[in-house]
Amino acid sequence: MNFSIIFYIIGYVLKIEGILMLIPTLVGAIYREREAWAFLICAAGIFLLGYLITVKKPKNQVFYAKEGFISVALSWFALSLFGCLPFLLNRDIPRFIDAFFEMVSGFTTTGSTILKDVEILSHCSLFWRSFSHWIGGMGVLVFILSVLPIAGGATMYLMKAESPGPQVGKMVPKIRDTAIILYLIYSVMTVVEIILLLFSGMPFFDAVTLSFGTAGTGGFAIRNSGLADYSACAQYIVATFMILFGINFNVYFLLIRKHLRQAMRCEEARWYLAIIAASVLMLVINTKHMFSTLEETFRHAYFQVSSIITTTGFSTTNFDIFPEFSRQILLLLMFIGACAGSTGGGIKVSRIVILLKSALNEISRIVHPRTVKKVRLEGRVLDHATMRSVNTFLVAYIAIFAASVLLISLDNHDMVTNFSSVAATINNIGPGLNVVGPMGNFSQFSDCSKIIFCFDMLAGRLELFPILVLLSPQSWRRPFRLRRRAGVSE
Repeated sequence: MNFSIIFYIIGYVLKIEGILMLIPTLVGAIYREREAWAFLICAAGIFLLGYLITVKKPKNQVFYAKEGFISVALSWFALSLFGCLPFLLNRDIPRFIDAFFEMVSGFTTTGSTILKDVEILSHCSLFWRSFSHWIGGMGVLVFILSVLPIAGGATMYLMKAESPGPQVGKMVPKIRDTAIILYLIYSVMTVVEIILLLFSGMPFFDAVTLSFGTAGTGGFAIRNSGLADYSACAQYIVATFMILFGINFNVYFLLIRKHLRQAMRCEEARWYLAIIAASVLMLVINTKHMFSTLEETFRHAYFQVSSIITTTGFSTTNFDIFPEFSRQILLLLMFIGACAGSTGGGIKVSRIVILLKSALNEISRIVHPRTVKKVRLEGRVLDHATMRSVNTFLVAYIAIFAASVLLISLDNHDMVTNFSSVAATINNIGPGLNVVGPMGNFSQFSDCSKIIFCFDMLAGRLELFPILVLLSPQSWRRPFRLRRRAGVSE
């Protein structure tokens, strides 16, 4: 294990976090809020700690998959741990577990909250919550790769550990260039949304913070009513951008390169849009009696479907009071999630498609034993390694989900609350149903349950394996050859 490079990467992450924390400090200064001092002190302290860790570059900068996965897992833990300090210092969230939960939820783009009244927070605190979504949406390690190329081609391990979906590839030959392209697309789309929201009549601060949440597919709102108080135009803009940020960013790269035909052939995106269209239609039919006009019915259905499948978690209405059929549709969408290579969470559409095709192939093989069929996605035959990765992910996902539901049931909440709260956290959704519905929060759970939710949020955002590798005893054992050289007998 190359510990020196792991700590160096974590130190660099802390330096970046310290610099980024100056932005909410500036926001607090503009609004003349005393909470800005807490952000300034924390920014200086975090940057100094990161500087001390990185002041000496490691001699051995080579690392492999194990170091990459552990670096990513520890970096995200450190981001959340140090990111919650301003909330503790300015007493916005006085309890450590609650503050840590809030920032894990922010950086993992989950949007679950323990706050009963977000409107009492200062502008700088509200900005930091939403900005954490934007930072976590594309991934802080992806940003670092754009400015700090480490160990040549081995940086692919960092991107693979942090990027959502069953596989990650290069847009261009150099990983650093790929990271820069990703952040350029991400930033431009965010700015475009801010401009459109301003044209819809939304205040500047609201437009910026909500665009951060939309871009990262997080769900922190700055009003207790979510987006219900904004205009219909603003709601349509946010809903549409949620869908756009849920599409694989490779599609946008192809469009930029004017490869329209290749972009249109993206099978996962077609499935994703078809699921959205079908879900909206079913919700419109099922909830038409709840609203006064067809436009209002469509708008709320379109917004909630977009919000849930992209794992953003914003709401324009209390979907917890929808008819049971609509609630079940939304619950199902929580698990499907957005496209691989997007900022969304969930199992991912590509994995669902692969699993469905694999099941159909197995049925065909039973009916016609001599038939040989391969699972294809995007016109390409999937190799054994990809199929094994998808199946392993599903098994690990079910195991973590079941264990989490069982453990939080010790708090004696109802089954729907327990099930949907785990679904909301491991899929990085935000709100669930019943106690944790769009008008509720996670404050009623015990500290032990909140720790479990933090684990689920981190595991879900990092696609399970970096967290599992971090916790695996095998990751920390010295290889057999090294033990023999050190004179350790087996």
